[in-house]
Amino acid sequence: MKTFKIVATIGIVCMLCYSFTTMVQEKWVVPAEYVSMKNPTDPDVDKAIGKSLYSQHCKSCHGKEGYGDGPKAKDVEGDLGDFSSEEYQAQTDGELFYKTSFGREDMPEYTKKMPDDEDRWLIVNYMRTLAE
Repeated sequence: MKTFKIVATIGIVCMLCYSFTTMVQEKWVVPAEYVSMKNPTDPDVDKAIGKSLYSQHCKSCHGKEGYGDGPKAKDVEGDLGDFSSEEYQAQTDGELFYKTSFGREDMPEYTKKMPDDEDRWLIVNYMRTLAE
């Protein structure tokens, strides 16, 4: 009986540790070539197009203001981020372009849905306007 209690305790501790580690989202590592990639679009041009693309493709999860509070956000397991935060805005345009393009986990890949790179760059420009 003592052996059973020890094995059961170890099992419970292992399950708790596993459930805790699955709740913590891994750091999103962006390849170096994207980190240093320069945005080829002018952020002062075509702002309306970037906003329109964001509204069409991003707002349902990330919300109107980019707080991660869109109507579909409750169905997403990972952290949606807060586009207005200093931490988010500190990322390079290339990092944001990579994440917008290729996604991970619940964040879909948009290279097929929006095959034109310029559209995704325009969304990056619009996300920059969401800084507080």
